[in-house]
Amino acid sequence: MNSNHNQEKRESTGRTSHILNTSANLLGICFLVLTTIKKMKLTEGSLIDECAALAIFIFMASCIISFIAMKRGDLREVKRLENIADIIFLTGLFVLFLASLLLIFNLIE
Repeated sequence: MNSNHNQEKRESTGRTSHILNTSANLLGICFLVLTTIKKMKLTEGSLIDECAALAIFIFMASCIISFIAMKRGDLREVKRLENIADIIFLTGLFVLFLASLLLIFNLIE
């Protein structure tokens, strides 16, 4: 039973570390986009920088929750935190996707 619990914990932690790594990478990209927009002083980038700022908060929350999940010992709590981090991460992806669509179709003025 203990071996099965350890196996499940390792699998769960592996998924959590993927969420953490990917969220951290996308967080860096959002910082880069936001910094570029601010440095170029683009006035039409208002909606873009608001989306980037929102994505920064979302991906940071996903990073923090997945990090906390990695440090927990209770498998049930790890899985619950993992699911929360997944949902938050997907929300961040959706925000970036919408911002990209707005850029592609020139809907941002």
